[in-house]
Amino acid sequence: MALVVAFVAGLVFGLGLIVAGMTNPAKILGFLDVAGKWDPSLALVMAGAVAVGGVAFALANRRTMSALGSPLQLPAGRTIDVRLVGGSLLFGIGWGLAGFCPGPAIVALGAGYVKSGVFVVAMLLGMGAFELIERNRTRNESGAPDATSA
Repeated sequence: MALVVAFVAGLVFGLGLIVAGMTNPAKILGFLDVAGKWDPSLALVMAGAVAVGGVAFALANRRTMSALGSPLQLPAGRTIDVRLVGGSLLFGIGWGLAGFCPGPAIVALGAGYVKSGVFVVAMLLGMGAFELIERNRTRNESGAPDATSA
C-alpha cells in the first residue's frame, strides 16, 4: 500500500511540476532574471507550495505516526550554519545556470528532455562527492584512521 501511495504522490507531484512550467528552463530563468524580463508566475507557485507545506508541517507536528502507520520523522536541525548557507548558494548557482532543480529535472528527463540529463548526471555526481566528503569528515571526527593515513 505504501508503494502505491508513494507512486500516486510522485505522479501528482510530477504532473504539478509540468502544469506549473517548472520543467521548462526558460520559465525558471525568466523568474530568476529580476533585472530583465522578469516572469513572476513562479513566485505564485512557490507561495502555494509554502502555504501547503506550512499546513502539512503544522499537522505533522501533532502526530507521531504517518497516515499509513509508519513512524513520522521530521527534520530536527534548526540552526543556520556555514554548511547550510554554502549548500544553498551552490543550489542557487546550479538552478540559475541550468534552469533546473532536482525534482523538475527528473520529470523533464522522464519526458525526454536531453538537457535535463546533463543536469541529472551532474546532480548525481555532486551527491556522490558530498557522500564521500561526509564519510571522510565523519571518519576524521571520530578519530578512526582513514585509508590515506595508512
